[in-house]
Amino acid sequence: MSGSSLMIEIYDDRVEISNPGEPVVPVERFIDGYQSRNERTADLMRRMRICEEKSSGVDKVVHAAEIYQLPAPNFRAGYNRTAAVLFGPKLFEDLDREGRIRACYQHSCLRYVMSEKMTNQSLRERFKLSEEKAATISQIIAATVEAGIIKVADPAQTSTRYRSYLPFWE
Repeated sequence: MSGSSLMIEIYDDRVEISNPGEPVVPVERFIDGYQSRNERTADLMRRMRICEEKSSGVDKVVHAAEIYQLPAPNFRAGYNRTAAVLFGPKLFEDLDREGRIRACYQHSCLRYVMSEKMTNQSLRERFKLSEEKAATISQIIAATVEAGIIKVADPAQTSTRYRSYLPFWE
């Protein structure tokens, strides 16, 4: 395929979908961002009922990854190309640090767009882990806070058990 077309690559453990051009919304904001590259074309497509108006495609992909216990998708912007990497099944124990942090951030964003906040319990439920794994989840949350991509919703809340979290941009 030429360098200016949609590309879909299928591997044993993932599917990579890339599109020409740089995103008009930063990749960190794909879950909540609502901006079309070409608003006139988007408006025509909405009126023809070919596409939706609220840009919830990424939300649906992230939500499906959570439901089916898949690793969090990886959205990347490169030189004149934007890519989405969708991973196949992987056990929680086999997720690397980056994958766990990405899942935590995306879970926080998804909860936010649903008018909820992420908690240790909600992230445990995302990973289908028992309460005995609360300390492990706390470590993932701490690493994600340290990475600067989520923040404590109420800094006055000193009990980690009752803390909730928001994406960094909220």
